[in-house]
Amino acid sequence: MKPIWIVDDDESIRWVLEKALARENLATKSFANARDAIAALEYETPQVLVSDIRMPGDSGLDLLQLVKSRLPGLPVIIITAFSDLDSAVAAFQGGAFEYLAKPFDIDKAVELIRRALDESLRETSVESGPTETPEILGQAPAMQEVFRAIGRLSQSNVTVLITGESGSGKELVARALHKHSPRAAQPFIALNTAAIPKDLLESELFGHERGAFTGAQTTRRGRFEQAEGGTLFLDEIGDMPFDLQTRLLRVLSDGHFYRVGGHQPLKANVRVITATHQNLEQRVRDGLFREDLFHRLNVIRLRLPSLRERREDIPILVRHFLVQSAKQLGVEAKRMSDAALQFLCSLELPGNVRQLENLCNWITVMAPGQTVEIKDLPLELSQEQGSGGASAAPASSGAAAPAESYSAQQHHGTVTSVAALEGGMNGAGSPDAWLALLESQAASMLSGGQQEVMAVLGRQFESALIRTALKHTHGRKNDAAVRLGIGRNTITRKIAELGIDGAKDD
Repeated sequence: MKPIWIVDDDESIRWVLEKALARENLATKSFANARDAIAALEYETPQVLVSDIRMPGDSGLDLLQLVKSRLPGLPVIIITAFSDLDSAVAAFQGGAFEYLAKPFDIDKAVELIRRALDESLRETSVESGPTETPEILGQAPAMQEVFRAIGRLSQSNVTVLITGESGSGKELVARALHKHSPRAAQPFIALNTAAIPKDLLESELFGHERGAFTGAQTTRRGRFEQAEGGTLFLDEIGDMPFDLQTRLLRVLSDGHFYRVGGHQPLKANVRVITATHQNLEQRVRDGLFREDLFHRLNVIRLRLPSLRERREDIPILVRHFLVQSAKQLGVEAKRMSDAALQFLCSLELPGNVRQLENLCNWITVMAPGQTVEIKDLPLELSQEQGSGGASAAPASSGAAAPAESYSAQQHHGTVTSVAALEGGMNGAGSPDAWLALLESQAASMLSGGQQEVMAVLGRQFESALIRTALKHTHGRKNDAAVRLGIGRNTITRKIAELGIDGAKDD
């Protein structure tokens, strides 16, 4: 393990920290100024860096900026006087692991350095691992069975039915089957049959001729034509309307289809992979799904395990999603403490991998520090664990699970509070980061089958803007209306409609 560097022009502080860390059997190296530390970085690096913020010559902030540009994963602890708290906050936003305010308790200082050391060692372990992320993550025995099945099926042209709970990653498996097949160089076309209105689904699948119906101004190729030579993935096949099931059966039977309004048969050279979270056998018994189509689709069935059946994969999934989310937002990736990670592994997570990904997006934006503790997680997680609410959620429901979309919930939402979002970003990331989160949330709600997405998100967006404006104007609604560029009557009506408290007349 590399030594802990102490950079401070005050010899007494260097001496105290050196002696305290030596008692913990931790090696140290001290510098009286930032210039010498910067020079030493040319040929060696520390495990943790502890630096004063005000020193002759280069400051601790200068050193922090340089270190973060060269070694973004290195934890840096800033030492500051109480009068320098503004600078400490700036350092924290600039990537500092934490700051120590003078005068500090030596035991607490050692404890903080220990925490930073654990993070540094964990970061080193992650960096020394494989650099190429596999398309599907999973080390659990249940996932290894899935990987073996993908390997056996990839070179075949056989129809595959993928089953599993919502959010378990069925489309990823379909893409893997395509990627490792002889059709990999041809298109992979995905269509969620539950997300397309019944009246449009036939045209989406098979295309239409010009003039086939009102609004058909031009001839349009359907998904079967778009996927020619490749793979067509039909998600939520159990929700396909009964009359369209007949047309799909005909394509699977003889490989030909007609565009809507067309008279010329078209040949389909397409491998069809379907997926559902529903019990198709029960839907056949209920008369909602054609039995002959079921047998056509159910040539090979591949069941994807829920996240509850592969809890040992949660840590690697969390690390992957936190890095992925941080890259999208242009910020440094957060890290989970051992206790927080163990807590996540104990949850039911009815929304499966999709819920875990949404949670990691929430953590990236909303968690206050770089190391995430249990107390930093959404409050509803602990409430659900205590009440058993997560396990009570129906696994086969077509709608998004209640805990699945943290970024749209009332008190912990991506667009719930602009002020909270800005605070969670700590001033880092791109100015359009909230737009990326909004798009991600909309996509999650649409794929989950939620209705009136525009109305739901629009209401939350208006509430976020008005609440934030009222906070800035100390509750004066007329002043807030001016700031927002809306009328006084409009903001009064919106406050009543949205149930916003704390507003007052100017």
